[in-house]
Amino acid sequence: MTHPIAAELLDRSHRMGADPRYTNYAGGNTSAKGTDTDPVTGDPVELVWVKGSGGDLGTLREQGLAVLRLDRAQALVGVYPGVDREDEMVAAFDYCLHGKGGAAPSIDTAMHALVDAAHVDHLHPDAGIAFATAADGEALTREVFGDRVVWVPWRRPGFQLGLDIAAIKAAKPQAIGCVLGGHGITAWGDTSDECESRSLEIIHTAKAFIEARTAELAGRGEHPFGAVRPGFGSLPEAERRARAAALAPVIRGLASTDKPQVGHLTDTEVVLDFVSRERLDALAALGTSCPDHFLRTKVRPLVLDLPADAPLDEVIARLRELHVTYRAEYAAYYDRHASPDSPAMRGADPAIVLVPGVGMFSFGKDKQTARVAGEFYVNAINVMRGAEAISSYAPIDEAEKFRIEYWALEEAKLARMPKPKPLATRVALVTGAGSGIGKAIAQRLAAEGACVVVADLNLDAAQEVATGIGGPDVAVAVRADVTDEDAVAALVRETVLAFGGVDLVVNNAGLSISKPLLETTTRDWDVQHDVMARGSFLISREAARAMIAQQMGGDIVYIASKNSLFAGPNNIAYSATKADQAHQVRLLAAELGEHGIRVNGVNPDGVVRGSGIFAGGWGAKRAAVYGVPEDKLGEYYAGRTLLKREVLPEHVAAAVFALTGPDLGQTTGLHIPVDSGVAAAFLR
Repeated sequence: MTHPIAAELLDRSHRMGADPRYTNYAGGNTSAKGTDTDPVTGDPVELVWVKGSGGDLGTLREQGLAVLRLDRAQALVGVYPGVDREDEMVAAFDYCLHGKGGAAPSIDTAMHALVDAAHVDHLHPDAGIAFATAADGEALTREVFGDRVVWVPWRRPGFQLGLDIAAIKAAKPQAIGCVLGGHGITAWGDTSDECESRSLEIIHTAKAFIEARTAELAGRGEHPFGAVRPGFGSLPEAERRARAAALAPVIRGLASTDKPQVGHLTDTEVVLDFVSRERLDALAALGTSCPDHFLRTKVRPLVLDLPADAPLDEVIARLRELHVTYRAEYAAYYDRHASPDSPAMRGADPAIVLVPGVGMFSFGKDKQTARVAGEFYVNAINVMRGAEAISSYAPIDEAEKFRIEYWALEEAKLARMPKPKPLATRVALVTGAGSGIGKAIAQRLAAEGACVVVADLNLDAAQEVATGIGGPDVAVAVRADVTDEDAVAALVRETVLAFGGVDLVVNNAGLSISKPLLETTTRDWDVQHDVMARGSFLISREAARAMIAQQMGGDIVYIASKNSLFAGPNNIAYSATKADQAHQVRLLAAELGEHGIRVNGVNPDGVVRGSGIFAGGWGAKRAAVYGVPEDKLGEYYAGRTLLKREVLPEHVAAAVFALTGPDLGQTTGLHIPVDSGVAAAFLR
């Protein structure tokens, strides 16, 4: 059962973490002190509950709290070896833990354990960081808050910062909290409600002051970011999204030079306004300040310096030039500050790319990381605007940023992360994924780490599959008619806008009409060929455009059929179009290999269970052909195979994963039979 004090702390944390104005994702930490019973002695024991390393306030659970013996945590003051060795103190907190389970203590634990208050909040609100990064932030803090809030000069998070804040709390009993230079705010209280109220007082007071100063500027016709540059304003939405879709694969490829990344587009008004302004280049070059910001966004973004309506080919050429320069400058930044014991450079590609008129592209190891990086840069924009409204933006210096970015403790945190799944960072597009084989493929690819676009003519079915997989950070649903050239182009645009690009395409959409030759109409023939032969061609062509623009290779998989090889009765239209698909595999493998794009096929047979095709009437007709009850059709198909085993959708999905996973990287132009052994369909 959750301790009442811990429960109260979780409630406060959720409120503070749910509002991005108060703190950003996984940023800040909260704590509470109280008494529990020592399970060994039965005596009362004083504890401190504090958000653990890597947790998020808005979604914090009890297991995300570190629980420490307060007397032992505070006794660490006596063994503190000084600021030059304070990183050692994080490991020392492990010896203060109370009981089993819980989260690892974070670097900010000292702040919470040493401050003599029952409840402590450390937050990263935009308004607070604006004060913390203002050139005259100390004077402004004194002007706005008087002696209720104390300025603390920049100090890297750690034990010494905890000592500093504890000393301020002891020396200034009238203070309710601090503004931490370059960083954020801290507040405290005797009760949880008082602590929360004081945090909000600091945030809302800072926000009101910034808004008043911003209004004064507006009254004089001024803006913190300067005037809008001619030609750099936002493109109309349709034009903006089309330009973003054209640029996304190119930018993702550049951002993936060192290691593959997933992308995210942010084209909200706050971003579009920032990239349109005169001071964009100067402010972006200063970089972000709050450690949580630049750990996610890198020290500074890549900024396109062309107007919104510049020709696309010129924009792409300029982005490639700027990327070369960015990588060289980042390597120089690393070389300027790295010491012999610094961690190796983690990569020189940008995490944030700003494009006037279009928006911001952000990148990470998965969709959530990419999205959150963009959210952090929006926080940074808000901070810059606030700092420029009340003073001028003056973040911590580059050397300090490097110390945080390449901190040994940060490197250790990265080393503790689980090994990436086989398809991590890959963006998959699966057609006909609302049911049956396509659904199983989408689920398997997502389970192996891919981001998945679930495409289907039935949007409701696609949305149900995408939701079941895990929602928009993992899977999105798109309605798509693969026979329509414009719809296919729109599908690929939606894919690259959702995840930055496309790496893996599965041509699975299909249907079947079972009729003998003399009863097969031209409409039957055309429908079959439009969906599977034409549809696969259109999907492959549009996806290949994006893959070639990315320059990251890729996979195209066709779900063909045993019938592409086997001549069965009453199946002319279906089998002929499956043979068309099978030969597309060979043709495209030969053509796209020079781009690192592999094209392979899977030939299933008798996939009855869960199949949309069989449920739509095909099953009844095939059962009639073979003279068996429809509910026994799966058994019939299994009985005529060499292995005598029924083929299920997940077996086809396993073959797709085998073809696109890490173990068959040198394989292209291959067809894998998934039919339990049909000798007449052996490849020969």
